[in-house]
Amino acid sequence: MTVLPDLFPGTTSVPFAHGLAAHGDRTAVITADGRVSYAELAARVDATARRLGRERRLVLLVGANTVDALVVHLAALAAGHPVLLVPGDHPEAVQSLIDAYDPDVVAHPQGGEWLLDERRAVSAHELHPDLALLLSTSGSTGSPKLVRLSHENLQANAESIAQYLDIRDTDRAATTLPLHYCYGLSVVHSHLLRGAGLILTDLSVADTCFWDLFRAGRGTTFAGVPYTFDLLDRVGFATMELPHLRYVTQAGGRLAPDRVRRYAALGRAAGWQLFVMYGQTEATARMAYLPPHLAETRPEAAGIPVPGGSFRLQPLPDSPDGSTGESTDENTGELVYSGPNVMLGYARTPADLARGRTVHELHTGDIARRTPEGLYEIVGRSSRFAKILGLRIDPGQVEAMLARHDVTALCTGDDETLCVAAVGAGDSEARRIARLVARDCGLPARAVRVRILADLPRLPTGKPDYQAVRALTRPAPDTATGPGATPDAVPESLRLLYARILDRTDVTDESSFVSLGGDSLSYVEMSIQLEERLGHLPAGWHTTPIRDLRPPEQAGPSRRRTLETSVALRALAILCIVGSHIHVFGIKGGAHILLAVAGYNFARFHLTTAERRVRIRRGWTSIARVALPSMAWIGLILLLNDDYTLANLFLLDGVTGPDDLKSGMHFWFIEALVYILIAAVGLLSLPAVDRWERRFPYTLPLTLAGLGLLTRYDLVGLPAREQIPDAITVFWLFALGWAAAKSTTVRQRLLITAAALATVPGFFPGDPGREAIIMAGFALLVWVPSLPSRERLNQLAGLLATSSLYIYLTHWQIFPLIDGFSRHLAFLASLLFGIAYAAGAARLTRAVSARTRAGGVRTR
Repeated sequence: MTVLPDLFPGTTSVPFAHGLAAHGDRTAVITADGRVSYAELAARVDATARRLGRERRLVLLVGANTVDALVVHLAALAAGHPVLLVPGDHPEAVQSLIDAYDPDVVAHPQGGEWLLDERRAVSAHELHPDLALLLSTSGSTGSPKLVRLSHENLQANAESIAQYLDIRDTDRAATTLPLHYCYGLSVVHSHLLRGAGLILTDLSVADTCFWDLFRAGRGTTFAGVPYTFDLLDRVGFATMELPHLRYVTQAGGRLAPDRVRRYAALGRAAGWQLFVMYGQTEATARMAYLPPHLAETRPEAAGIPVPGGSFRLQPLPDSPDGSTGESTDENTGELVYSGPNVMLGYARTPADLARGRTVHELHTGDIARRTPEGLYEIVGRSSRFAKILGLRIDPGQVEAMLARHDVTALCTGDDETLCVAAVGAGDSEARRIARLVARDCGLPARAVRVRILADLPRLPTGKPDYQAVRALTRPAPDTATGPGATPDAVPESLRLLYARILDRTDVTDESSFVSLGGDSLSYVEMSIQLEERLGHLPAGWHTTPIRDLRPPEQAGPSRRRTLETSVALRALAILCIVGSHIHVFGIKGGAHILLAVAGYNFARFHLTTAERRVRIRRGWTSIARVALPSMAWIGLILLLNDDYTLANLFLLDGVTGPDDLKSGMHFWFIEALVYILIAAVGLLSLPAVDRWERRFPYTLPLTLAGLGLLTRYDLVGLPAREQIPDAITVFWLFALGWAAAKSTTVRQRLLITAAALATVPGFFPGDPGREAIIMAGFALLVWVPSLPSRERLNQLAGLLATSSLYIYLTHWQIFPLIDGFSRHLAFLASLLFGIAYAAGAARLTRAVSARTRAGGVRTR
C-alpha cells in the first residue's frame, strides 16, 4: 500500500491521519455491522486520498458517525485538503455553508451510499498551507463564522488529550457526540493517535442498543456534555454492569458541582475515573482538565491547563459587581489561554481561507479565579453579561442560584429583560422562579420572563440553546390566524388551539401535546381538530413540537380524512357497550378493548422522557379525571335512589360491595381502570422501576403482562373471578396494550399479537364471538395506525370517543327511562346525555382552572 506522504510529497498534513497503517491489524472501528482494522481503514483512507487528488481543494464534509464519513475526513487531513465539517442532521445549515463558501468538493450521503461531488478539479480558493479544518462555533445554525484550525492544532490537541487521559491502544471509545462537534471530533482524533478503537455509532445513551453495542465492543470510555448526564440518570447508569469501563469524560458546559461529586464517587466505587474538562472550539477542543482525584473535593474547578498549554488572567475593566476600573485582584480576571492548539483565527468569507495566523492567544470570554493550589475556577462569562435597567447581570450565576433552589433552568438576557426557561409545572412554579430571580438580581418583576417547559432546549451537541430560550420567552401574539393561514402563521393558530383544548397558558412553538400534559381524554378532541386544520394527521403528532406541524404542500379541498385507530376503537366500543346493555344488538367485548386502548394510551401519553416526578404527577391527574366525574355522578344518583351503595361511590364495590346487588357491578370497568392506573403509576414512582422502564420500554410491560397472566389463568390460587376485583383478572389486557404502544419492530408487534391471540380465547367460555371481537380490535390497534374516514365521520367518532367515559357512566340511569317505549330512542338518548355531561364537565373544569389562575394573579 502506498504511504500517503510519498504520494503527496511536500504536502503539509496531520501525522496521525496518515500514520494509521502503523497500527496494523488492531481494531480501529467497531460498528453494529462489524469491525474494521487499522490496516483496512488505512487502505480506504489511501484510496479516498487518491480520489481527492494532488491539488489541494476545499472539501465540505457532511458530518456523520459512520465509517464512510470518517474515511473522507481522514483522507482529506492526510492528503492536505482543508475540511469544512458541517452538521449532517441540519440540511439548511449545510446548504447555507455551501452557499457561503462554495466548496470544491462536497462529500455527503445519498441513497445509502457516500458520494464525493467534485464540483471542480482545481480549487476556486486560495488556501493557506497551514489550514486543515474549519469548524462552526454556533452549533447547527449554518453561521458563516468558522474557526480556522491548522494541522499542528489538530496533532497537538490529540497528543495533549492522549497524554493526560493516558489513552492506551487497548481503549475503546464510544462516539456519544457528533463528528462535527469539536468535543466529539477530539475523541476520535486522540484515540486514533494511540491506535485505540472507536465504537462508532449515532445512538443516544438513552437507547438500550447503545449499551448493548458498548458492552459487545468492550467499551472503556465515553464522553458526555451536561445533558448526557441527565440522560444517564434517566436510564439507570449507576446500576449498569460495564466491566471494561475505565474512564468517563465531561465537557461542553459546566456540570453542577454536586453532580461532579456524585459521578466521581460512583466511578470510584465502580472502578472508573471521571475527567471533567474545559475547552472551546477556538482551542481545537481542550484547554484544561480536573485531575480525577480532585473531582470529589474540588468539583467546582475547571482544573489545570492541558499539557503544552498555559493560562493567564487578564484584569477586568468592568467587574460583575458593577464597579468600574480594572480589578485589583490578581487571582481573578478574564481567562486567556496560550498553546499549540490555539486556532489560526476566524473565517467569515472564502477570502479568509488564505490568511495565516491572526490569533496568538485565546481570550476565552470566561471570568476565572486561580486558587492557591493552582486550580482555575470559572466564575462567570463576560460575553453573556446582560445590562438590564443599569444592572450588570451574569445569567450563569442566575442559573447556579436557581440550581441551589432545585430548579433546572437556562437563562439569557437582552437590554430590557432577563429570560428564564425552566423545567417545572404550572403558573405557580413560574411565579416562584420569577420571584427568586427578581429578588436575587435586584430586578423588578416586569424585567423577568419565565417559561416553564418539560425539557430545556438543546443543540444537537447537547449544549444549551440560548437562542431558543430567547424565542420561547417572547410574549405570545394576541391574535391568531384561521385555517387558511400562511405556513408561517400556522404555529400561532395551533398554539391557541393547544392552549384552549389543554387549558394551558404556557404553550410555545416547542411544545408538544405530550409535553403539555395531554392525556387520552383530551387526545381525541385534539387529534380531530388538528386533522381538520392540517388536512392530515402527521405520524407521531402527539410528541411533535408545534413548530414542526405543517399542512401538506399540496393541500386540496378533499373531504377524505383518516381516523386514528385508537379513536375509532373507543367510539365503536362505547357504541357496542351501550347498545348491548339496551339489547339494541348483542356485540360484546367493547369494555375489554377499551382496557387495551387504555394501556396503549397510558404508554403514549405518560411514559415520556419527562423526569419521574412529572410523569407521576400527570399519571395521578389522569386518574383523578376518571375517578372524580365518576364519583360525582354516582354520588348524585345515590341521593336519588337506592341503586348503589357507598362502596360504589368510592369505587370499592369490587372489593367490599354486597354480592347480591346486581346494579353494583355497573361500574366494574371504571373501578378496574382506576385500580390498574393506580398500580401502574405507583409502580413507576419507584426509582428502580422508572429506570427499568426507560431502559427497557418494551420489556417491562411484556413482563407485567406475563405476571398478569398468572391471575388471568388463576395460577396463584385466587378465589373465583366473581369474588375478586376485575382489575386483577383483566390487568394483562392493559399491559399488552402498553407493550403494543412501545413496539417498534415487526417482531415485537408479532409477539404482542400472538400473545393476545393465545390468551384471549377461553376468557369468556361459551362466547367465542366476544373473544373474536376483542382479538380483532387488538390486532387493529397493533397493526393499523389509522383508518380511512371522512370529515363528518371523524367529528362523530371524536365526539363519541371523547365522551365515552361519561356515556358509560350515565347510560345506566338514562336508558331505563325510555327503553319501555323504544330501545332505539333509549340508545340515542343515552349517547346524547353522556355527550352533554362530558361537555358540562369540561366547561366546569376550565372555569375552575381559570378562576384558580385569576386568584393567583390577584395574590401576586
